[in-house]
Amino acid sequence: MSLLLPKLALTLGDPAGIGPEIVLKALADPQVQACAQITVVGERQVLEATYCLLRQRGATDLADPAGIPVLEGGSGFYLEPSRVGRGDVASGAASFAYLKTAIEEALRGQFQGIVTAPIAKYLWHQAGYPFPGQTEVLAQLSGSERYGMLFVARSPHSGWQIRVLLATTHIPLSQVPLTLTPELVRAKLDLLVGSLRKLFGIVNPVIAVAGLNPHAGEQGQLGQEEKTWLAELLRTYPHAKIWGPLPPDTMWLAPAQAWYGQGAPAVADAYLALYHDQGLIPVKLLAFDRAVNLTLGLPFIRTSPDHGTAFDLAGQGVARAESLKQAILLAAELALSSAAASRSLQAQR
Repeated sequence: MSLLLPKLALTLGDPAGIGPEIVLKALADPQVQACAQITVVGERQVLEATYCLLRQRGATDLADPAGIPVLEGGSGFYLEPSRVGRGDVASGAASFAYLKTAIEEALRGQFQGIVTAPIAKYLWHQAGYPFPGQTEVLAQLSGSERYGMLFVARSPHSGWQIRVLLATTHIPLSQVPLTLTPELVRAKLDLLVGSLRKLFGIVNPVIAVAGLNPHAGEQGQLGQEEKTWLAELLRTYPHAKIWGPLPPDTMWLAPAQAWYGQGAPAVADAYLALYHDQGLIPVKLLAFDRAVNLTLGLPFIRTSPDHGTAFDLAGQGVARAESLKQAILLAAELALSSAAASRSLQAQR
């Protein structure tokens, strides 16, 4: 049976944060154990030290490190009790080494997917790795020029799944209007349509697109982008049914109703937000503990929980692992569907 399960790499993230704790908690879940063959990328000593510390604090919902397959990350990081919750240059460098190792092994075909625990971007910068985040490292090391951040969450209330892609990500708000171009939005739509078909089996997707300005520009009274190019681009886009540009403040009402199972709102298969907070405020309001960051455009599946290192919670036994569990389950599901889609495509040739 295990031979049929996808092989996933699970990085520890920053070893001084909650990454090791939520990894141990997630791997104790029977549903997670049954979904994939999971190898942790990082130092076994970090897992063992975290396990001992949390057991001393009364935690019981932990996987025993002795039974966890581990691929050493090669950083040499050693977790002492005094370092828990105190991220530094060494922990930042270790988290980068874990990610780099996982990417290299995935590119060699050893893993079908990577699940990444949280890192601290500022510690990467201090350690000499000036990347905006893990997504950009994944794209650069895998040679992926067109990629995107899709946030996915399934409602525990209704079973409905929300999918939100960001057109722009980690840039200042002042740079968003300068960065958004017809070419960029069209490329993001192409990426989204292809991913919905390949990964989610949605052949004819409906995509809702937010406007950039309040009230989607109010016919040019509150901004010109919708009037001068965005509305026409969406009207003529040929590969999917498009709703929009929609007023950003009301676009999320129907998804919220669907999330809570209220009535039968008209919802899209995916939503395109034009900048970071426009998409992530509604996602985190609805699904902070369940949302998963899925990177589109890579040669392998990559997911991560939608939260940070939480250094202030590390080592206390109170960190919630639900988002990481969901990231693992989604990675396993999509690794299987991606493989099936590839086999189907090869059979048609």
